[in-house]
Amino acid sequence: MANNDDSPKDEIWTDPIEERQIDKFVCDEVGRQIHRYIKAMSGSKNTMLKFEERLSSMSQREKEHAIALYIDLNRKVLSGLDWKIVLTRAMANYCDTFSYMLQMVNDKRRWVYYLNRIKGKYIRFHEVYEENGKYGIKDADGNILLSAQYDFLRTPYVYVDDLRTMPIIAQKNGKMGLVLPDRKDTVVADFIYDNISLRDEPPYFEATCGEETTLL
Repeated sequence: MANNDDSPKDEIWTDPIEERQIDKFVCDEVGRQIHRYIKAMSGSKNTMLKFEERLSSMSQREKEHAIALYIDLNRKVLSGLDWKIVLTRAMANYCDTFSYMLQMVNDKRRWVYYLNRIKGKYIRFHEVYEENGKYGIKDADGNILLSAQYDFLRTPYVYVDDLRTMPIIAQKNGKMGLVLPDRKDTVVADFIYDNISLRDEPPYFEATCGEETTLL
């Protein structure tokens, strides 16, 4: 049973098998769309293979979570991602006949239910929060990924990534460094730099300290 904000307020019944299969086919389709996105953005074949290899070893729930994290760091992928097409293809893969597929697509309440469901799974953006004049980061559920102890934060948005956890550019006590959003504030580059900027390819960070420039 589930309520839908965009349909009548009575309850909508869903078949758990249907729901599970739609989720699976949606996940497969979103993964395929990301593959196309990496290719269109001139990503290497090696990067695409790494992306697919990482996904292939995950459970369904882990795949959904990993893809949501990928979209969070690569938000430009959404500009070419039509959720209605994704859902239509998932329904087509689920249905045995064309007539049943049309029935599903034309069932407005079921359509809106699934559309809201998949958006809720994959559009899960982190946010920067402020506390006592310092900044930290929370995930889509409000869990603290970085505690509020930094003067400045910049999330690196990268279009080529193999599902790794990317460091955050941060400033503390007037110096720049890199920290992981791992709920432990793990420092991966000490706060000794005057500036850290983001590059489009690995190594992703360029740091300056006085007259010296270093790739991190």
